[in-house]
Amino acid sequence: MTTNQKELVKSTVPILRAHGVVLTKHFYQRMFEHNPELKHVFNMGNQQNEKQQTALAMAVLAYAENIEQPSVLLPVVNAIGHKHTSLDIRAEHYAIVGKHLIASIKEVLGDLATDELLGAWAVAYQELADLMAGHEQNIYNQKVSEKGGWTGWRPFVVKQKVVESSEITSFYFYPADQGPIADFKPGQYLSLRLFLPELNLLQPRQYSISCAPNGEYYRISVKQEKGSQHPDGLISNRLHQVVQVGDVVELSAPSGVFVLQNNTVKEKVFISGGIGQTPLLSMLESLIQQEEVPAVQWIHGCREAEVHAFKDRLTEVVQQHVNVKQHIFYDIVSETAAQVNQGWVELAQVPDFIVSQDAEYYICGPRGFIEKHYQYLVDQKVDKTAIFFEEFGPASLQL
Repeated sequence: MTTNQKELVKSTVPILRAHGVVLTKHFYQRMFEHNPELKHVFNMGNQQNEKQQTALAMAVLAYAENIEQPSVLLPVVNAIGHKHTSLDIRAEHYAIVGKHLIASIKEVLGDLATDELLGAWAVAYQELADLMAGHEQNIYNQKVSEKGGWTGWRPFVVKQKVVESSEITSFYFYPADQGPIADFKPGQYLSLRLFLPELNLLQPRQYSISCAPNGEYYRISVKQEKGSQHPDGLISNRLHQVVQVGDVVELSAPSGVFVLQNNTVKEKVFISGGIGQTPLLSMLESLIQQEEVPAVQWIHGCREAEVHAFKDRLTEVVQQHVNVKQHIFYDIVSETAAQVNQGWVELAQVPDFIVSQDAEYYICGPRGFIEKHYQYLVDQKVDKTAIFFEEFGPASLQL
């Protein structure tokens, strides 16, 4: 890009800050109108709740703000690249997106969108698209180079369906072709694709793998959104009510950057809310298979004992490993719930919990849950590089 083109892109930053979501909403409406086949690729639930529009607006803004030094965005590029490859997004999709994004800038900005400005954004987008597509091709290449690896969608058989609580059920997937499956890093997710008759669409969703790597199967644990007519609820209800043992579903290979770090010495602190425990459970199951299990603090909160999945498994782990401690918070505490704290998770109220500079902290749960505990740890002088978090859905959280 020329210096003048970079200045033109930067000149749109105030507009993107104030009206970025207006632009991205228009963009998605335009793209799906002209290319309805992409509705099978995108999560239409995130269109309804505007998470996708917000995430894209933030990404476009970040790119414009850092147009002089886009390398600072590489961690974000990596996370988005993993999400894109899990959805089988390919280089050719970037041409479609670019066409509609530039057209949307023109249509939303009106007279402000001069030919020179549109030309600058076209060049900027192409550079970003080339960066993203190149990085994603490297991820695809890495996937197929691994034993049992694949790209795109692969059929898997549901061999087990286990009720974990009143809301959460686990699904065990074995490859339909009976071939090897790709290994994964604890904390990663799968994309699962189902046909939704209600929408007449194939719809993908990401679910954290909730077991340790084992070479035979993947397990996901899904919360049912009972009675929901939201597209996300339609998927969870279909899994719980329609998908049965013996059925075949399509999965993409494991992806994701929220993973257990390769540091076996440091203490691990897992902080989860509700279904946010699933990637952390994969991490914990992996740790206890090691010869030397590091000190682990498991801190989890949910509504009540009835919805608390894996509580028996965690009790078993604690009994078998003296250096694994768990602290549970319920909104509603019954008389029979021993050693449970009432209310939302409060790290300051965890018995014997001492913030350590020699620990790694992993947080997963709703957005507000992550923000609250991240800020508490930062206020306690924990190094930000020792705090890892996962926000389910399109990334809109900047900490």
